[in-house]
Amino acid sequence: MRVAGVRRGAGRLVRLPRAAVLDLLIGVAVAAVVAAAITANLGGDRGRDVPAYLFAVGLGALVLLRRRAPTTVLVVSAAGLVAYYVAGYPPVGLALPLAAALYSAAEAGQLRWAVLVGLGLLVVSTAFRTADGASVAYLIGFELASSVAIMAAAVALGDGVRSRRLRRREQRWRLRQLERDHAREAARRVEEERLRIARDLHDVIAHHISVISLHAGVADEALDDDPAAARAALGHVRSATTQVARELRTTLGLLRDPAVAEPRQPVAGLAGLDALAAGARATGLRIAVHRQGELTGLPAAVDSTAHRLIQEALTNTLRHAGARTVEIDVVRGPGTLAVAVRDDGRGQCEDTPRGYGLGGMRERTALLGGTVTAGNRPGGGFEVRAELPLGGTT
Repeated sequence: MRVAGVRRGAGRLVRLPRAAVLDLLIGVAVAAVVAAAITANLGGDRGRDVPAYLFAVGLGALVLLRRRAPTTVLVVSAAGLVAYYVAGYPPVGLALPLAAALYSAAEAGQLRWAVLVGLGLLVVSTAFRTADGASVAYLIGFELASSVAIMAAAVALGDGVRSRRLRRREQRWRLRQLERDHAREAARRVEEERLRIARDLHDVIAHHISVISLHAGVADEALDDDPAAARAALGHVRSATTQVARELRTTLGLLRDPAVAEPRQPVAGLAGLDALAAGARATGLRIAVHRQGELTGLPAAVDSTAHRLIQEALTNTLRHAGARTVEIDVVRGPGTLAVAVRDDGRGQCEDTPRGYGLGGMRERTALLGGTVTAGNRPGGGFEVRAELPLGGTT
């Protein structure tokens, strides 16, 4: 138990802040250098005495405060040196007693204070010592040069450490900013993928469910009077059900683990427009498809979006319009692809259910820089019209 307590106490000593230990060592070094110069007693009107050594201790103790108040420590140290020399004590130099304070002021960003105080001390010291009869050649040629070199080195070192610290701080800030940008970009992509999956799932399932519902109604009505028509309608139900089940399985696989999910079937594009129309015709709709311009070689995004827009418009017609005929126009112009789906149904009423279909259309076309308009026709019915830019193709 006693050994463990000793170890814990030693651990607490080891864990002292490194900065505090460093300042303590520097303070002791400053006090020792100044005390050694005082002991040498190389001049001055007064000899070494207790106040002189107390000055050495005080100058070292100021170092302990250099991180909290660097400018104050610098000014007080300089004032103390001036007072020391005015009192006539033995010379202790300027550079070494003041080096730590100059470094700390420059490191704290007080470069102007460090330079002004250092220059002021050099001028005052040189003037006083010249007035006391010291050799000008010695002062300027040897002592002043060495003092300037040491003091300039301390200031330059402090400013360099501050600059490196600022650069590291800026680099860390840039790194954190980059990480945040990457996180936002990843979240944006996840959100876009989620919306894309939701739109695709809505388009496919809503269309096929509408087809299933209508064919189920046809089979129910024809079951007794026309078994062949009932079987054909049930075949359409089975086909649509299989496609819905495949789409659901693929989508759930993507949401669980994209790496092992079945590959999604590519959207047929306008090449599948006849098949899309045929599926709707099987429900009893009369559908006319009009094409104008070359519809092959379209950008893949435009091709698949046009297919989805027509599919969603037919789904809305099957579910809500009660229409008998539908006209589909696809026109490729100089730089745009125009798609229009018109029916002769009841149009949109106040009580017509509002789902995600039109919103999904607008989202799809907005991603390509296109527009969608939808509304009741003047002569009755409903029309959806979209324009998709081709991105410079003609």
